[in-house]
Amino acid sequence: MAEPPLLPLKENKIAKGTFAVVGIMSTLVIYGILQEKIMRVPYGPNKEFFSYSLFLVFCNRITTSAVSAGVLLASKKALDPVAPLYKYGVVSISNILTTTCQYEALKYVSFPVQTLAKCAKMIPVMIWGAIIMQKRYQGQDYLLAFLVTLGCSLFILYQGAGDISPFNRGRESTVWGVSLMIGYLGFDGFTSTFQDKLFKGYDMEIHNQIFYTTVCSCLLSFTGLILQGNLLMAIDFVSRHHDCFFDIALLSTVATASQFFISYTIRTFGALTFATIMTTRQLVSILLSCLWFGHPLSWEQCIGAVIVFGSLYASSFLKTKEKAETKAPGGS
Repeated sequence: MAEPPLLPLKENKIAKGTFAVVGIMSTLVIYGILQEKIMRVPYGPNKEFFSYSLFLVFCNRITTSAVSAGVLLASKKALDPVAPLYKYGVVSISNILTTTCQYEALKYVSFPVQTLAKCAKMIPVMIWGAIIMQKRYQGQDYLLAFLVTLGCSLFILYQGAGDISPFNRGRESTVWGVSLMIGYLGFDGFTSTFQDKLFKGYDMEIHNQIFYTTVCSCLLSFTGLILQGNLLMAIDFVSRHHDCFFDIALLSTVATASQFFISYTIRTFGALTFATIMTTRQLVSILLSCLWFGHPLSWEQCIGAVIVFGSLYASSFLKTKEKAETKAPGGS
């Protein structure tokens, strides 16, 4: 008599899983293609390039803050800050630096190189985790970090012939692009670790943190644009190139949607499932970028990609197996 309810429960879990996978894959794959198009493909008959990274950050954050405020108001949850405002500001500054480094790096390295390099974010996360959260890691975590670093190094150092960027300046281009990616990884690792500390230190709702962090980011990125004198120049560019305006609007929309799909996935299935989905998304994004924008891959890059994704999938499999074994003695 107890068996019939299990089928609807299983179907409900499959439906939720499908919703999470389709949501994350579609929004972030579109996001990846759009950010490469905006930063690397010229607009208009005069072949002008968009170069205002901070304007993209501003548009993304103002869209996300508006939607998160709407969600909080619709769910009748308080808009009051849970943590001191300066802590939201710390996350915001780090997040702006992360995103700016990410967009700027696309001027000097291809999207496949950048995407694979993001897989190495576990290294700064481990470093910041040890410093901020006093976390300890196992031997297999260090082995995984080493293999991912090795694979990323092969992918970056042995780029395919003919993968030309409009900002390419030979070796200087690679060095500057890799420097920006190191900045991205460092700031991103700090952002996620500090966010984790905020969630654990305060009884904080996900939309509350998104709202206050993105509002701070809006103010900071707007101030940066004014100080750089780039705000009017960016507005002039998108007013002259309506297809660029459409690309930025769509980029901001999918960036906002991805934030909510990510939080839904982590809350419903946990960080391990989310990590596996993200690994798959990165693989799909690299393949699509190579096909769409014609990035050639060298055989060394193919080996590097196999090492990175093989290590990440193996890690996910081992952690799933360990989780199953720890649950087994309690009765299943």
